Amino acid sequence: MGLDEDALEYHSQDPPGKIEIATTKPTNTQRDLSLAYSPGVAAPCEEIAADREQAYTYTAKGNLVAVVSNGSAVLGLGDIGPEAGKPVMEGKGVLFKRFADIDVFDIELDTHDADTMVQTISTMGPTFGGINLEDIKAPECFEIERRLREQMDIPVFHDDQHGTAIISGAALLNAAEIAGKDLSDLDIVFSGAGASAIATARFYVSLGARKDNITMCDSSGIITTDRAETEELNEFKREFASDVSDGDLADAMAGADVFVGLSVGGIVDETMVQSMASDPIVFAMANPDPEIDYETAKQARDDTVIMATGRSDYPNQVNNVLGFPFIFRGALDVRATEINEAMKVAAAEALADLARQDVPDAVVKAYGDQPLQFGPDYIIPKPLDPRVLFEITPAVARAAMDSGAARKELDLDAYVERLEARLGKSREMMRVVLNKAKSDPKRVVLAEGHDEKMIRAAYQLVEQGIAEPILLGDADEIEATRRRFGLEFDPVVVDPESADVDAYADRLYELRQRKGITRREAEDLIRDSNYLGSVMVEMGDADAMLTGLTHHYPSALRPPLQVIGTADDADYAAGVYMLTFKNRVVFCADTTVNQDPDAAVLSEVTKHTADLARRFNVEPRAAMLSYSNFGSVDNPGTRKPRRAVERLRSDETVDFPVDGEMQADTAVVEEILEDTYEFAELDGPANVLVFPNLEAGNIGYKLLQRLGGAEAIGPMLVGMDKPVHVLQRGDEVKDIVNLAGVAVVDAQQE
Repeated sequence: MGLDEDALEYHSQDPPGKIEIATTKPTNTQRDLSLAYSPGVAAPCEEIAADREQAYTYTAKGNLVAVVSNGSAVLGLGDIGPEAGKPVMEGKGVLFKRFADIDVFDIELDTHDADTMVQTISTMGPTFGGINLEDIKAPECFEIERRLREQMDIPVFHDDQHGTAIISGAALLNAAEIAGKDLSDLDIVFSGAGASAIATARFYVSLGARKDNITMCDSSGIITTDRAETEELNEFKREFASDVSDGDLADAMAGADVFVGLSVGGIVDETMVQSMASDPIVFAMANPDPEIDYETAKQARDDTVIMATGRSDYPNQVNNVLGFPFIFRGALDVRATEINEAMKVAAAEALADLARQDVPDAVVKAYGDQPLQFGPDYIIPKPLDPRVLFEITPAVARAAMDSGAARKELDLDAYVERLEARLGKSREMMRVVLNKAKSDPKRVVLAEGHDEKMIRAAYQLVEQGIAEPILLGDADEIEATRRRFGLEFDPVVVDPESADVDAYADRLYELRQRKGITRREAEDLIRDSNYLGSVMVEMGDADAMLTGLTHHYPSALRPPLQVIGTADDADYAAGVYMLTFKNRVVFCADTTVNQDPDAAVLSEVTKHTADLARRFNVEPRAAMLSYSNFGSVDNPGTRKPRRAVERLRSDETVDFPVDGEMQADTAVVEEILEDTYEFAELDGPANVLVFPNLEAGNIGYKLLQRLGGAEAIGPMLVGMDKPVHVLQRGDEVKDIVNLAGVAVVDAQQE
């Protein structure tokens, strides 16, 4: 099937459409219903009657946006009516929810009369926190938005106007920087004079372009002052009439620095691009077919052509989803009365800045592993980049507060953390640890320092103030990679092949001379970055170590175990994964080290894992897992976790609840614990799950991750004398940064 057939099937699958209403509170008991509706609902009604602002406290108003359209200018389909436009409005709701966790009602109005639309929409103010106008034809859309902004005390935003303006404005900021041109000097030509083109031209002026340098063309050619005097041009076109000679689009483009296409496909040819100034900027944003196709524009010149389109199959897609969800998120959270020019400029500048930052591996993978690095083919972030939420939204909120549009002040640092939490529980949990790490950064050896992921992670660790990384590897290779990725930092590098490592060889020989290592072998082994890093940590020249990115787990773990060893109060190390679900966090042990632990090992691993949970501000409740519940099966296998529980309960240093043996569902389902096993020591579902052996642990955490939809952080190595963590082969940069943060907090405990 083709795309159209696939889309029809997608939309018609039961239930039809793309959105639904879901409850956010329990509705399982009679009491739940009495709280949700009669008689309990009277209490919030009375509070709101006394103070209208309490609607934000007791209802969903503060997170609810209306997407309103009359279907008079739908995508490239034109005036197809409100019913036919509804799939687009539902789609808008999907994007609001997916990217910014904003709830939406789509509202389609069967009228073309501007007065009726204004009157109807303005009466919806009590229901919504904001209004997103969509697919309303020009010039009525300008008047409707202006009047609604005057009448309503909530944000009103026509995305067809301002969305393209903001996203392409961010692209323009970066394109001008790459081309070495100043915005105020740019000669800009517009093809198209509709709502989007007018709003974009206005916005470019807000960013620093000069109105006198903007030439706008419609289907009749250049909009000149002569035409404005002799033709029936609307007031919005007249605003950008130029005092130049009459001519067509080709005449306007000759010598121009920037072409902005918001018209129809195929109207620009190679010759027209060749006529532009040096290093031209071409934004051909007509959909689905741009004014000039990507390959033709790029091949038209010998110098750099910076090209953007509205298509996802070419670099630099100008996609409004980079704007409206995050702009509304910031506006809603400060209870803004409007979305003003300062907020739009802040969004564009934040987007432009984000494009200059290192791109997460997950984003690169989502776009087919194509190179994503600031330059002519990457001037705006990708829509699937999760950082857009907590980079652009706070900038909008700050601008709202600074400009007086906000009715609520936010602590922006705490706000960023709340925004990150919207992306998943793992980000919320990691923020706890990373904030602790930033309070006292430590020296972390990155043993595979030549790897590009390690270098990019080192940059982020420095930029965010999480750690002081030490890269082990070839200095020239590391420097070349740093330059290639445009990472502006001066990393500490120790090259095992050229650095003076005699003292470390001496120490390695001292530690291992009675364990089969000769002096000559110590001199050879110390050139291995895993051994060198381990000795550096053991001798106190570094505080922690990460390795394993390019090694099998056992071979990466062996050197630190031999050199650093376990802590004084520990005989065994263990690997722990933190799994985060929507509303729950569990720590799974042991998942990587001990194949067949006995009761002593299980009890020790439990203590280490409980300590780790507390570093994430989680108070541990530990369960020893088995296929038996509290003696229901009695054999050597089930007695092992039972004896581990006995050892822990007799240990005076254990100050957390622990019980078992128990089955996995008993451990995590509160009703089973309370109703069937009311004698259990746990006062709630377990959050530390200790598996009876490595096989069960590894299988269990991977099933939870893949089928249960959990996010996994780890493995975190516990029980070592000094902080060491062994990465999984193929881990992403964010995983390295996260484990480095854990290592720093470990070191802070030393």
